[in-house]
Amino acid sequence: MSLLTVRSVNQSYGGSHTLWDVNIDVTPGSRTCLMGRNGMGKTTLLKCIMGLLPTTSGAITFRGSDIGNLSAENRARLGIGYVPQGRDIFPQLTVEENLRVGLGARKDRSRSVPPQIFELFPVLKKMLGRRGGDLSGGQQQQLAIGRALVLQPSLLILDEPTEGIQPNIVHEIGDVILRLNKEAGVTVLLVEQKLPFARRVASEFLILEKGRCVADGTIDKLTDAVVRDHLSV
Repeated sequence: MSLLTVRSVNQSYGGSHTLWDVNIDVTPGSRTCLMGRNGMGKTTLLKCIMGLLPTTSGAITFRGSDIGNLSAENRARLGIGYVPQGRDIFPQLTVEENLRVGLGARKDRSRSVPPQIFELFPVLKKMLGRRGGDLSGGQQQQLAIGRALVLQPSLLILDEPTEGIQPNIVHEIGDVILRLNKEAGVTVLLVEQKLPFARRVASEFLILEKGRCVADGTIDKLTDAVVRDHLSV
C-alpha cells in the first residue's frame, strides 16, 4: 500500500491551469525524486500535498486517509515533514529557537529537540545560540531539514534541498537523506534538478512537463534519452 497517493489532481493558479490529472504513488521506504524543467509545476505539487495551495479536483491520501481538507499543520501532525524551497528559516531566531518551532506540531507534545538531529547535523549543536540569519546557506539548509525532522516524520518532503549550496554540504545532505531512509525508515519525496544528486539519492523518479506526468520509473530507467527528451534545457 502507498504511504502517499495523489490521484487525478488538478490545480489552477491565477487563471492558469498548473497541474493536470497528476497521479503519484509514494511507497513506504522509497526515495522519489520529482523532476522537470523550471516552471513545470513541481513546487506547486508539493504545496498541494502539504495543504499550502488548494487543489481544483482530485484526491490526496496519506496512509489510506483523505487529507485534502486538512490544514498544513494537521498534515504535519500526521507525520509529514516539509522543507520548502529557499529554506524559510526564521532569521531573527536562534538555531535552537528555529528547531523548537517544529516541536509545536509533534503528536506526543514533546518539548525537547531529538538528539538525532545533532547526530545528523553536528554543526547545529555548535551554533545553538547563533541567529539563523547569520548561518551560511548550507548551514541554513541543514537547519531547515533539522526543523522538519524535529517532528520525527514518516514522510520527508524536500523542495530543491541542494539549491545554492556548496558541493561539500550537498554531499552531506545526500548522506543524511540516505541515512534517514535506510536507518530510520523515513520515506522521502524530493524535488531536485541536479542529475548526479538525483541518481545517487533517489530510488524512483517522476518527471513533470507543463503540469503533467510524462515519465516515471525506478531511477535506473532515468536514461540519457529520457533526460534529453524531458530535462535538457
